[in-house]
Amino acid sequence: MQPLRFRPMVRSDWPDVATIYQAGIATGHATFESATPADWAAFAAGKHPNLSVVAVDSTDRILGWAAASPVSARTVYAGVVEHSIYIHSEATGHGVGTQLLSTFLDLADHAGIWTIQSSIFPENTPSLRLHERAGFRVVGRRERIARMAHGPHAGRWRDTIPVERRTPDHDADEQSEGASSTNMHPHTRPTTPQPASSR
Repeated sequence: MQPLRFRPMVRSDWPDVATIYQAGIATGHATFESATPADWAAFAAGKHPNLSVVAVDSTDRILGWAAASPVSARTVYAGVVEHSIYIHSEATGHGVGTQLLSTFLDLADHAGIWTIQSSIFPENTPSLRLHERAGFRVVGRRERIARMAHGPHAGRWRDTIPVERRTPDHDADEQSEGASSTNMHPHTRPTTPQPASSR
């Protein structure tokens, strides 16, 4: 595999981004969506403006992409996003996903994002392992959350595995605040923050 570069996703990338996206959809293990958005405008409309990135080789061929959408318009959830990552089938198994996800997480941290979440099909073990290595944790299992409308599992109710990653600085701040609260109120047990809901 040639050395990779990472750059912001732009409008002219859409044909390649859509092709990689559609290939992921066809596997039946990437998303409940049955088709890509109609065009770049439809795709970009719901995305965080600073969190769309592509991995390219020395010829600028796109080997994968990552992007994220806000989970809510409410100000209190401004630092919570749901992300997607897709890798070209010819680039799997070469570390592209690991490097791309790491680059995406660096961008999110610098953009002030404190929680990154996603839902992964339990059968998609490569994605679950990729996210575990990147510091994501499983926060539950949503059973029979939706019915598949396409692919080899069409008509079947599917489970998803919610995963999330909290930015290290944010977790450190919470631990510090919890310690201060405990010192001020020795008989009060500090509460554990609950993950934000996208619904």
